[in-house]
Amino acid sequence: MSEGDRGPLQPEGETAIEVLDRPGTLRDGAARAILAADLDVKTALAQETARRWHARRISLRSPLDTRPPDRPGRPERPELVPPTKVTRRSLHSPRGRVALLHAIAHIELNAIDLALDIVARFAAAPMPQSFFDGWMQVAFEEAKHFNLVRERLRTLGADYGDMPAHDGLWQAAHDTRNDLAARLAVVPLILEARGLDVTPSLRAKMREAGDEESAAVLDIIYEDEKKHVAIGAKWFRFLCAREGKDAAATFEKLVRANFRGGLKPPFNDLARAAAGLTPTFYRALSSQNMS
Repeated sequence: MSEGDRGPLQPEGETAIEVLDRPGTLRDGAARAILAADLDVKTALAQETARRWHARRISLRSPLDTRPPDRPGRPERPELVPPTKVTRRSLHSPRGRVALLHAIAHIELNAIDLALDIVARFAAAPMPQSFFDGWMQVAFEEAKHFNLVRERLRTLGADYGDMPAHDGLWQAAHDTRNDLAARLAVVPLILEARGLDVTPSLRAKMREAGDEESAAVLDIIYEDEKKHVAIGAKWFRFLCAREGKDAAATFEKLVRANFRGGLKPPFNDLARAAAGLTPTFYRALSSQNMS
């Protein structure tokens, strides 16, 4: 059923929270949040759906649910361009720090929709309730991250949408839309794990530049990212164990089939291992080793 069949996402005069006062389900709330083009509505819907699910005030799914869209709702800006056209500047200049924060905001926005999509798209999969608990916690925290970064951008006289951004992240959702194991392999265990590799150096550079406020936001994101990778690793191993498959070998096979290019070192081996992603998973997939 399309959004038009259910009426507008946010009728005039209603807040995002009031929209959710109507009967709904977890899948319905997640799909509606993905569809939202207004980013204040998207983050509010994601977080309120998570609250209601964790409080067991909504059920998992129903035949009347809004279906997950092929693409998430987005505002008119930023302009989406190839990755090579995205603004890159030194972090030692104010404009460079704004450019980095804008790129992080774009990543966090996509992360909201990716977490919601794994819930909405795979709501009928034979998975324990705690699987959906974990991913709605991820969605809640990704919405928190986006709002924190956007608030920091506004403090610096900018806003999300002021600079071009690239559209490659959602491709991971499209490519793995029919395979839960592949989705877990690519999104949390590659894309999210990449944050464990790069965030420590970025926050250190922010502090070197005297931007303690931005570094503090990155501190929050980094600590939450560890949990997100751990959730992905837990459920990927669960699926492999249920099917009697070797997790590391299955990961390598799925990544080679569903992810373009090799994984870029250096790797934060300690943080990855703490999240359950040991080097046996990813070393053979390094860009230095990919055939």
